Amino acid sequence: MTPRRLSIAFLLAAATTVPLTAGIALAQDKPKTPPGVTQEELRYQAGGSPLAGVEMHQDINPKAPAMTKAEFEHGRQLYFERCAGCHGVLRKGATGKPLTPDITLTKGTEYLKVFINYGSPAGMPNWGTSGELTEQEVDLMARYVQQTPPQPPEFGMAEMKATWKVIVPPEQRPKKKMNKYNIENLFSTTLRDTGEVALIDGDTKKIINIVKTGYAVHISRLSASGRYLYVIGRDAKVNLIDLWMEKPDNVAEIRIGLEARSVDTSKYKKKGFEDKYAIAGSYWPPQYTIMNGDTLEPLKIVSTRGMTVDTQEYHPEPRVASIVSSHFKPEFVVNVKETGKILLVNYEDIDNLKVTTIGAARFLHDGGWNSTKRYFLVAANQSNKIAVMDAKEGKLVRLIEVGKIPHPGRGANFVHPKYGPVWATGHLGDETISLIGTDPVKHRQNAWKVVQTLKGQGGGSLFIKTHPKSKNLWVDTPLNPDAKISQSVAVFDIQNLDKTPQILPIAEWAGVGEGAKRVVQPEYNKNGDEVWFAVWSAKNQESAIVIVDDRTRKLKTVIKDPRLITPTGKFNVYNTTHDVY
Repeated sequence: MTPRRLSIAFLLAAATTVPLTAGIALAQDKPKTPPGVTQEELRYQAGGSPLAGVEMHQDINPKAPAMTKAEFEHGRQLYFERCAGCHGVLRKGATGKPLTPDITLTKGTEYLKVFINYGSPAGMPNWGTSGELTEQEVDLMARYVQQTPPQPPEFGMAEMKATWKVIVPPEQRPKKKMNKYNIENLFSTTLRDTGEVALIDGDTKKIINIVKTGYAVHISRLSASGRYLYVIGRDAKVNLIDLWMEKPDNVAEIRIGLEARSVDTSKYKKKGFEDKYAIAGSYWPPQYTIMNGDTLEPLKIVSTRGMTVDTQEYHPEPRVASIVSSHFKPEFVVNVKETGKILLVNYEDIDNLKVTTIGAARFLHDGGWNSTKRYFLVAANQSNKIAVMDAKEGKLVRLIEVGKIPHPGRGANFVHPKYGPVWATGHLGDETISLIGTDPVKHRQNAWKVVQTLKGQGGGSLFIKTHPKSKNLWVDTPLNPDAKISQSVAVFDIQNLDKTPQILPIAEWAGVGEGAKRVVQPEYNKNGDEVWFAVWSAKNQESAIVIVDDRTRKLKTVIKDPRLITPTGKFNVYNTTHDVY
């Protein structure tokens, strides 16, 4: 079956965060929104899964309505294309409610048809009345969710090694940088729908190479030395790119599961851990994998299945949402979505792995370090909280109530003229921007609380950005249903945050003609004097990269190229290596 274009959404490969971990609708018609639920939320929640194409076994349940094998397969594809992002692979519930047979069989087919057709105030899209599903498909899905959920195959060491390729062995790679590029100012740019990243020279604004990767690369991360670039697609394919090569390209690849979002590398400077390990976390199976940093050879796989932090009940598929690398200890910070746990994975001795478990809040998503890189702030998005973790002490500091569905990407650090150092997040569910105090030493009275709330253009924000050399705070809103808002950005004056933000028409500056032209993810160059934006339209429409002068807020350059197909996340090598945001 070939899926029709979704008017509700599919998840953005970026990320955030992105982090890009959210979704954007490219259709121009507006879906009907259930009462009490914003269109921004629907765009974010209703997303497809790479598992739609994975073969699964049909377990006949005699109590469930009859379904032929063909009907079951059709229903399974529809579910993974539209529903798994909310309700989970095993339908046990994630950000959406559980849809297991013990619940659905008691409701019955006719009730479920109404529910699927009209949606619900709790966030269920109106799949039938919006035209996304036909009357026959609504009936099919009502019967499908009463069947025993099919389970995708596990993905262990044997399966990983079958996909592992070392294209250029380490001993055959350059012993020094073989190109003249200023690789610290190179940008790794996701080309979502072609399964590629564009490596763009930040100095000349020219494309250095288009590198084949997994589908919809979610994030790009750098080794501690800045030599190796790691990218991970939503299909759980990890690519290792050597930036020292005459033309930077793939030197190794592996699949660490069937669906994934996160990758990072060891950054602890002592004991030779720089560039030694890489880690990737998957949505399915729910686990993380530690690999050799220079070959991607899988070394250790650890499951994240376990009990939730609040109700202490077992969850069979707690997805690994984001991973960052500690600067204080040889540890990876692994954020587990459905259980709400932060795992500090000590990689000093991976044969005798030590893991510290920190209870935070459910639905951990993306986040970033404060300016000292001691404290990690991560969004528990459906809990409307930010969890603060002390990487030095290895403990939770605070859970902070913020706006509706925080989505910071990595967030933004700056010195507030009144409250001192702060970290900022935007929100998917409302127009607010929360500024959280992060200095428990010199500004103790302001630490770990929302010290100021700004008002942006509207809901649907995915990324917020500034730079230590900048006086500007940039906020995108690509998921907002209003085209004028989704095609522009708001920029605040950090020295005068009470002032109304300036709205810049980034998509208009791109000059790309028709299309959704959603503006996503501000990213600074190394010097902090340029801000790069992706102007993203459909695969068959022109997209572009727009570069703005940070000081003047004026258009500086537009990068257009027929190879720039659906650009989304952009990651500057220097800023990503050193966690500058």
